Amino acid sequence: MKKRKNKFLLFAFATFTLMGMAQEESESETTADPGQQLSESTTPVKDTLNTFKKIKLDGIAAVVGDYVILDSDIEKTLIDLRSQGASTEDITHCSLLGKLMEDRLYAHQAVQDSILVSDDEVNATSDRQIQQLVQQVGSMDKVLQFYKKETVEDFREELYNINKLRMLSEKMQQKIVGEIQVTPEEVRQFFKNIPEDEKPVFGAELEISQIVKTPVIPEEEKQKVIDKLREIKADVEDNDASFSVKAILYSQDPGSKSKGGFYSMTRQTPFVKEFKDVAFSLQEGEISEPFETTFGYHIIFIEKIRGQELDLRHILIQPEIPQAAVEAAKIELDTIRKHIMEGQYTFAEAALNFSDEKETKFDGGLLRNPINFDSRFELTKMDPTLYNQVRNLKDEEISYPLLETDPRGGPPKYKILKVTNRYDEHEADFAKDYLKIQELALREKQYKAIKEWMDEHIEDTYVSVNVANRSCEFANNWVKE
Repeated sequence: MKKRKNKFLLFAFATFTLMGMAQEESESETTADPGQQLSESTTPVKDTLNTFKKIKLDGIAAVVGDYVILDSDIEKTLIDLRSQGASTEDITHCSLLGKLMEDRLYAHQAVQDSILVSDDEVNATSDRQIQQLVQQVGSMDKVLQFYKKETVEDFREELYNINKLRMLSEKMQQKIVGEIQVTPEEVRQFFKNIPEDEKPVFGAELEISQIVKTPVIPEEEKQKVIDKLREIKADVEDNDASFSVKAILYSQDPGSKSKGGFYSMTRQTPFVKEFKDVAFSLQEGEISEPFETTFGYHIIFIEKIRGQELDLRHILIQPEIPQAAVEAAKIELDTIRKHIMEGQYTFAEAALNFSDEKETKFDGGLLRNPINFDSRFELTKMDPTLYNQVRNLKDEEISYPLLETDPRGGPPKYKILKVTNRYDEHEADFAKDYLKIQELALREKQYKAIKEWMDEHIEDTYVSVNVANRSCEFANNWVKE
């Protein structure tokens, strides 16, 4: 499977991520923005008075359509991958240049195909990244120093260009492979064509079940939140108060609070159904009534409608959960655990009758792998938190109640866990490992579609590779004859 594995790695390889680290002080960066045209990249740079060292001029590595790739872009991307902990042992200068050229071709063609990325959407992503960086290093000044930027505006501009290119690239790739599916017959033929000595080997796996109890929120606490949201809605509608300011002051959504509650979304955006149903039922300029999701209570204000895309702002407020309610959930779950161990009912029966988690209760509490929705979790790829919760559980043993906070901002909950099946490391079996084999077959089909698209559009797009890079063995035909 080595050749196939390389294909999948090539297809899944990260695009130009956040941004490269600063280069050594002895080098002077004259880096063009990733999204700028060649004519823009040749704009003279104002001389500085305090630099008398040797300087390294930034060369053009390649041009794809309207996009220029500088030598420093390659160096920055490599440093950035290392800073994120990615292994760069097998990544060469040529392979990295090839990936950057692919990203530019996707973005170039996205513009030609009128695939749009709104400024608000790009800025919202940049704001989240800046917020995370500030939290990591302590202050905005330290972020600027770390990335060798003089002003916040300079940093935002570079982030904007990088993120816009990345988002255009991702949308173009999604358009190419988004509707590709594989039939059961295609999966069967894919597996049949794998040579016996290249059959994939899957690592040790677990099947895990859980029963969840969520603390009961008193009705009076819910009503307090609903009344507060109605008060905010009335203030905006009747007194022309700013919804954005209200969101900054009152919203408990960490993902949008600092941006005045802003989100840009389509029907494909991975928001909960209740949120999307309300959002797409509103007219431009309208504010919803308070409504409930698993995260709490919301109101939504529709700022702009662009076809199937919405720019909206929302405010999330979560009702207070008394500590007594949290303790009651734990005690109830502890009692359920005791009754299962006494044989009053099975774990699956208890999940069906008592679990508060709709996604798992009707399947005996069985967890699904979020990557492929299979019921098995490979030990080496499990979420570390879940692995630590089950790694010491013996067969038929049930964990004590575990308190778990919702990383997405929902209310806390208690759960008990049980390992219901164990699978040793084994060579792929078509019947037992169908979902995994289906995923491999799908990747193969997507890879072929991407390759065909690349071959066609490289031929039709202006591409120039610097003489120093023409000897590279690219995966695609960038150096045209």
